[in-house]
Amino acid sequence: MSRRCRLYLVTPPDIPDIAAFSRQLDAALDAGDVASLQIRLKSRDGVAAPDHHILEFGRHIIPGAQERGVAVLINDRPDLAVELGADGVHIGQTDMPYAKARKLVGPDAIIGVTCHNSRHLALEAGDAGADYVAFGAFFPTDTKDASTRAEPDLLTWWQQMIELPCVAIGGITVNNAKPLVEAGADFLAVSAGVWRTEGGPGAAVAAFNAIFDELAT
Repeated sequence: MSRRCRLYLVTPPDIPDIAAFSRQLDAALDAGDVASLQIRLKSRDGVAAPDHHILEFGRHIIPGAQERGVAVLINDRPDLAVELGADGVHIGQTDMPYAKARKLVGPDAIIGVTCHNSRHLALEAGDAGADYVAFGAFFPTDTKDASTRAEPDLLTWWQQMIELPCVAIGGITVNNAKPLVEAGADFLAVSAGVWRTEGGPGAAVAAFNAIFDELAT
């Protein structure tokens, strides 16, 4: 089976100007293939934005993303995902259990689960019914205080053993992405590596897609 890695965008943690970010997002999504967008409005120490801000932001940007075929996921909050008409939710190990999240979002929504650097947690998530597992952090990141560090060989093991898609996350940029793609990541979750890159978000998305094309098997 052929395999081509894809881009999984994660929003910046703080978006005070929704209209300005929306223009950046349009530039990113129009620059190349983007599989999904996770709305994650949460500070480095884990404090989430108020619900009303997440809802306002989601209502502003979700329709345009979905019209482009981009799946929109809400971080941690299945209830807000349902209210916003998002495509699914991403949950961490200390958030709502998978079964409860599934009950809230329904059988057709996407649910991804953070599994840090743990094969055991990933296998548990897969057995429970998760649509993908996320491993990381692979590199230092300013987005959050990552509690674990993952190595590329974890992606290789997963790709060889399990059919469920895996996402690599944590400090990923155009400059360090290749080893993760080569190791077996199905998706690269990127935040600052797109939004803060020199040349702008569109250039970053195009550069990631060039790497994915080069390394497609």
